Amino acid sequence: MTDQPDFLRALAGETLARPPVWFMRQAGRHLPEYRELRAKAPDFVDFCLNPTMAAEATLQPMRRYPFDASIVFADILLVPKALGQAVWFEAGEGPRLGVLPDLSAMRDLAPSAGEALKAVGETLSIVRAELEPSRALIGFCGAPWTVATYMLDGMARTIGKGERAAARAYAYADPEGVDALLGVLVEASAWYLKMQAENGAQALQIFESWAEGLPDDLFERLVVNPHQMLIARLRELGVDVPLIGFPRGSAALLGDYAARCAVQAVGLDTACPLAVGQAVQKRKTIQGALDPMLLRTGGAPLDRRIDELRAAWGDGPWIFNLGHGILPDTPIAHVEQALARIGA
Repeated sequence: MTDQPDFLRALAGETLARPPVWFMRQAGRHLPEYRELRAKAPDFVDFCLNPTMAAEATLQPMRRYPFDASIVFADILLVPKALGQAVWFEAGEGPRLGVLPDLSAMRDLAPSAGEALKAVGETLSIVRAELEPSRALIGFCGAPWTVATYMLDGMARTIGKGERAAARAYAYADPEGVDALLGVLVEASAWYLKMQAENGAQALQIFESWAEGLPDDLFERLVVNPHQMLIARLRELGVDVPLIGFPRGSAALLGDYAARCAVQAVGLDTACPLAVGQAVQKRKTIQGALDPMLLRTGGAPLDRRIDELRAAWGDGPWIFNLGHGILPDTPIAHVEQALARIGA
């Protein structure tokens, strides 16, 4: 086991003298080299699906920082594109999706999601060939509910402005339709992640960015059940790499998620109390939960919080990470400060 990257050792449940480190959104707008690269591709979706450019974006932070793991540069909304829904990004506004395709048409396309997004696999292959063996490579997908919230956005304009609350309203108003969409996304995501594992991803993260605010019955239906289905489907398809579940904002429901979902690690967001992290750590490896705002602030408060996290979680399996992604205006010096403080 000792010849494995430290990141994979931690996922396997080992407690290491220094936790392995990577940061969500470590590739991206806080890096000047990324901004220069991004300027060469006006369309963001095209940029994600250009293996040469996406591989360069993935590798940029690995050249600059001593991270233990790299995560492929892609986007959670590539899966809707593979299912036939128009996806684009408005400058200064974020993602926009077109009309939701017919459910039966999406169901037919779901098994081919990996093939439709094979450019991401090419990116992974390029990165794996250039990355040192001691540094792990992570693939990912958006969780079914999170992706569904965006896919329902166009329909939700009659309710509001396409906010997560509007998608949640659909979960109540049309439970059969929303559950059917989640089933399609489970299948498509499983094939997409299988393709990533076959092209060099050594671990896979499921980003449930919109678990926040769900009552326990909806959390069960929209988060726990689809995650269980996705994990089971991945194993049926022969995918045996470790999995990280990140139900951001799940708060008091996090322990239930950790107990019932067969992931190897659980991501913790910025609002996760130290005691909750310790309780989850008794079952699984934990990952997180440094506040990206504190990383942006830097200085003595950053050092102090890192010391608190290490004191609380350092005696168990733990991957040092943020509770959400790096903010675009985070100084590079503050990332370096955090890495030095944790001993990377």
